[in-house]
Amino acid sequence: MVEFTFDSEAFQVDAFWDGENCWRVRFAPQRMGRWSWRTHCTRQDDRGLDDEQGEFDCCASQSQNDWLTHGPLQISSDKRHLEYADGTPFFWLADTAWNGPLKSSDADWDVYLADRRKKGFSVIQCVATQWLGAVTDAQGRRAYSNPLRIQIEPAFFQRLDRRIDRIDDFGFVAAPVLAWAATWSQEGLLLNPGTSLSEDQIVVLVRYIVSRYGAQPAVWILSGDSTYIGAEAERWRQIGRAALANSPRLATVHPSPRLWVDKEFEGEPWYSLNGYQSGQFNDAETARWINRRARNPGSAMPTIDLEPCYEGHLPLETPGAEPMDALSVRRACYWSLLAGPVAGVSYGAHGVWSWEESPTVPLNHPGAGLARPWWEAIAFPGSGSMAHLGAVFNSIPWWRLDPRPQLLQNQPGADAPLAFVAATCSPERDLAVVYAPEGGIVSIRPGVLIAGLEAHCIDPATGTELWMQQVDENGWAFDCGAGGDRLLLFHLSTERNLR
Repeated sequence: MVEFTFDSEAFQVDAFWDGENCWRVRFAPQRMGRWSWRTHCTRQDDRGLDDEQGEFDCCASQSQNDWLTHGPLQISSDKRHLEYADGTPFFWLADTAWNGPLKSSDADWDVYLADRRKKGFSVIQCVATQWLGAVTDAQGRRAYSNPLRIQIEPAFFQRLDRRIDRIDDFGFVAAPVLAWAATWSQEGLLLNPGTSLSEDQIVVLVRYIVSRYGAQPAVWILSGDSTYIGAEAERWRQIGRAALANSPRLATVHPSPRLWVDKEFEGEPWYSLNGYQSGQFNDAETARWINRRARNPGSAMPTIDLEPCYEGHLPLETPGAEPMDALSVRRACYWSLLAGPVAGVSYGAHGVWSWEESPTVPLNHPGAGLARPWWEAIAFPGSGSMAHLGAVFNSIPWWRLDPRPQLLQNQPGADAPLAFVAATCSPERDLAVVYAPEGGIVSIRPGVLIAGLEAHCIDPATGTELWMQQVDENGWAFDCGAGGDRLLLFHLSTERNLR
């Protein structure tokens, strides 16, 4: 462990082994000036590691990365969304590349990141170890061996370093899963660190990954695809306390589909935001499940759907059905985004998440269906739809929006869940966003919004503004057309900042 000191402030950071006799420490100071450091080793007779000390000067960064410009991510004071340390709101628009860092080449990884940067994504979700979706990395290495007493493989992480560094270089926040824990297959039980390792060995592994990447822009996904209910929740509460106690980064978990686990982790010092997944479903029951939260928000922290349905993936509830298309993805993403205080949403493309080099069914995911190669899947139209989603919300003060079902005169989703119209509004009633998955007439209750707003109708598939009109006292029924899903945006003429 290395202790860094500035004036009277001290920060303790775990060092990590990087092969042979090499130990490293990574630290991102937040104050400019002269810092001192001193090492502490559990073996005090180790003269190469214990009680080494020195000083360094921290200067202003020349990087344009928002994380370095505005400071690390934190939770807003009202517990509704993420923001940078200087208070600048951060809109979570994540792309899912679980296997990308494990299986990509250096050049291909850059191609992918450039595409996602151009489309306005802000977060890259990935996996930091072997798991049921990737037994090894592209060079046949695993993060560790000997599950009874793990032996870290530095070469695996040295390769992963380059991928995480490039996430940083392109201006993204990395959201790595530290210990996947899915229990729904025998292969997963044997391959996932969260199911094949004991609690103490999971802690060793997670602390190692956190020490290696904790100085970079990151949000930890401690574990993925478990239930986190009852005894399983207690297991991960204990692991989180032991493994993330010294990490200043935000953290969450990625639960199994259609589960709320925030109450299980409420009050845990390491648990910062409520992650959930609506999952690989495209049915009425999932529509009801997502939108039920709009009537009963509940969570006392930012809430983000980390896995809405993936574009190109088969719907798990309907064997033999067609793969889910861009409309299915937009519907799930907008519903999830607008079902609570707006904080962000994640997207996934089948073939990107599993990083396929040729058309194939992803490893140990037989129900997912044939995935396209990653270079085809990055061009799926749904990723363009996410670019338009990000552009719209980053043009308005989205952090002011709350679910407001009473904004609507009528709700077609009451009888047809897949037609559910999602509505949000600011407390001041001067900003509102409505998503209508089937377009048509959207009727707003008179008097709910203030007078003098502009109404904009946007095609969320293309980002095209179809019309704009001034809202008067009689103009509360808006014809969005019947050509597909539509987005209605209400704001003062001075409110929107197109970027």
